[in-house]
Amino acid sequence: MADSAGIQQGSPAIGAVGSAPAAPGPGGAEGSGAAGGSARICVKKAQLRSSPLPKKLEKLGVYSSCKVEGACKCNGWKSQNPPPTPPRSEQQQPVIVNLQEPCRSCSHTLDHVTHLEHVPEDEINRLLGIVLDVEYLYTCVHKEEDADTKQVYFSLFKLLRKSILQMGKPTLESQESPPFERPSIEQGVNNFVQYKFSHLPSKEHQTIVELAKMFLNQINYWQLETPSQRRQRLPNDDTAGYKANYTRWLCYCNVPQFCDSLPRYETTQIFGRTLLRSVFTVMRKQLLEQARQEKDKLPPEKRTLILTHFPKFLSMLEEEVYSHCSPIWRNDFFTGVPGGQIPVHTVVSAPPDARPLYYSISPALSVDISSGAVSPAKKASTVLEPCPVGEKRKLMEPLSQEENKRPRVMGDIPMELINEVMATITDPTAIPETSLLSAHSARDEAARLEERRGVIEFHVIGNSLNQKPNKRILMWLVGLQNVFSHQLPRMPKEYITRLVFDPKHKTLSLIKDGRVIGGICFRMFPSQGFTEIVFCAVTSNEQVKGYGTHLMNHLKEYHIKHHILNFLTYADEYAIGYFKKQGFSKDIKVPKAKYVGYIKDYEGATLMGCELNPSIPYTEFSVIIKKQKEIIKKLIERKQMQIRKVYPGLSCFKDGVRQIPIENIPGIRETGWKPLCKGKEIKDPEQLYVALKNILQYVKSHQNAWPFMEPVKKTEAPGYYQVIRFPMDLKTMSERLKSRYYTTRKLFMADMQRVFTNCREYNPPESEYYKCANLLEKFFYTKIKEAGLIDK
Repeated sequence: MADSAGIQQGSPAIGAVGSAPAAPGPGGAEGSGAAGGSARICVKKAQLRSSPLPKKLEKLGVYSSCKVEGACKCNGWKSQNPPPTPPRSEQQQPVIVNLQEPCRSCSHTLDHVTHLEHVPEDEINRLLGIVLDVEYLYTCVHKEEDADTKQVYFSLFKLLRKSILQMGKPTLESQESPPFERPSIEQGVNNFVQYKFSHLPSKEHQTIVELAKMFLNQINYWQLETPSQRRQRLPNDDTAGYKANYTRWLCYCNVPQFCDSLPRYETTQIFGRTLLRSVFTVMRKQLLEQARQEKDKLPPEKRTLILTHFPKFLSMLEEEVYSHCSPIWRNDFFTGVPGGQIPVHTVVSAPPDARPLYYSISPALSVDISSGAVSPAKKASTVLEPCPVGEKRKLMEPLSQEENKRPRVMGDIPMELINEVMATITDPTAIPETSLLSAHSARDEAARLEERRGVIEFHVIGNSLNQKPNKRILMWLVGLQNVFSHQLPRMPKEYITRLVFDPKHKTLSLIKDGRVIGGICFRMFPSQGFTEIVFCAVTSNEQVKGYGTHLMNHLKEYHIKHHILNFLTYADEYAIGYFKKQGFSKDIKVPKAKYVGYIKDYEGATLMGCELNPSIPYTEFSVIIKKQKEIIKKLIERKQMQIRKVYPGLSCFKDGVRQIPIENIPGIRETGWKPLCKGKEIKDPEQLYVALKNILQYVKSHQNAWPFMEPVKKTEAPGYYQVIRFPMDLKTMSERLKSRYYTTRKLFMADMQRVFTNCREYNPPESEYYKCANLLEKFFYTKIKEAGLIDK
């Protein structure tokens, strides 16, 4: 096997993912490559399958058991002149087989192939393919030096040998079958692309998709290091877990590349986060190193893509791979309303064949992966490195709103319409630019644009008593002390200085033209689950530019990344308005026992708190809201185009009619209007629970309720979950009722209506299910009217 995990030496430009991993070749170290080994075996198989039938039978006789009646236990014809073991070279002369000669083991002739005389040619060719795979694995077993790999090769050798004897198909026997972990690596990368880059314009988003394909392709043809090599490199690693995955990888992904009689799977489709974590660091390092070494061989138009954008892509993915709470590895990623799951549309998939790392990217396209989410300070790689406490601000990249927001926007609108509208929204030329002076522009829009242009930077810094002082950080801390002192004149300067330079406090600093113009000083209490904001100020001549809002948004994302979701602060009378705009309120979510004795109490100030939502990309939130508004606007315009019909005016009033029901107005229903279901809203939770429980029991007892009692099974209704995006059934409703999910009658009625709507959408009108839905719906509304929940 290879001496280390990664690309083979001598493979073309970083890319030739195609040169693929080393196949188990003769010699024990790196072989000639899976592609080369597989090609040679395919040629041999084609030659053998084109041979005359007697030659094929002679080949199969060597691996077939003797069929003489009696107790002959010979499991293969053996030549009187056996070849050397192990084979001396890959180019050894083939053994001359003549089944007319007696078998060296059992002395019988021709009795090893009598069972093959009437077997179809296709089956004989299949068995011949297994024979060549057996011979190749036999060579590998004798040439492989690694004990773990040799054991796997030998097990597969015996499996294929047994398949020939029994004329069956090789089936790997294991406690688990693929896939071994969900979500898979491929799905995780899909989720990552949606999670981080769905806000990008379509061309830039497509570039990210191509980078993701490139990465998946690398994994599918990556050569894993052996468990023994890993033990030497990482003595304290989970060797048992890695060995299990390594064995699976050999059996299902690596060996089947050249032994096509075994079922083959893509590594990215059957393995998940565990395997990716074990190879990512080494893989990333070797890929980037080889890219740097071979940069002169890359086409000029590809250099920026591979040397600039791909490293950024890998760095951002690395954070999600090793993060303990990244949502991209949740099985319910893209979960919408409770009880339903939105199907994940595949964004990228591993290419079936090997391709260069830089394939199919437009040479004229330049994409900024950070796209405004990472401060320009990120480019200055050495700014804060000397001081671990003053860590560089690594802001959260824009989070996708698809996970929580998009399902609510979609509702029951056809997917085709959503895709059509999104195509116009994601085109930057289709979205009208908002003037920064407009009343509708976001407060932080100007600051966000300045950050993208590199005018301003954000850094989280702090003092350290046990590290060598960093001159730049100390200068920034002094600048922050001056800003806070000037903008907070009621605070003693000594107090401000003590907290700003206190190692337990950190400050998110706003830097413009190399000097500090603002910041937020805070202290984190991870064990208590909150952070105290101590000072927050922007210098007077830089105010009213959105810096304060953008500062707070960056602070929120910084804390989400560090898994702290609550802010507390004491605001004076001048700051209450600012904090309210940033989502703070006097309703404190943190239990009092958590913060009493931890935070500083200020006389005459008001305690305010803010609870963070980890799904919200705060620095890009206003952009996403703007995009959602455009979606709604487009949908309204399309609806108006459909219903734009002029009806004659109402003449009934001339005849003395004083009023008519709204539903009698011509065209009103075509606009989407529906009569309101009025009724009393039960405010007592217990009374509501009892009323809904009784109604649900009546519905479940109805003779037409049988199709809706349980969730629909995929085996009974193929394609159901492709048609119905939000399934619902009476069992799920019962579980929701028990968990007190239905806090209002409207939630309960919406789920029940969903049951009937789904049925009518999937089944034809003449079906029994469709009729049951109509009858049960009528009965349901009868009961809910009797309960007084809607007007009769």
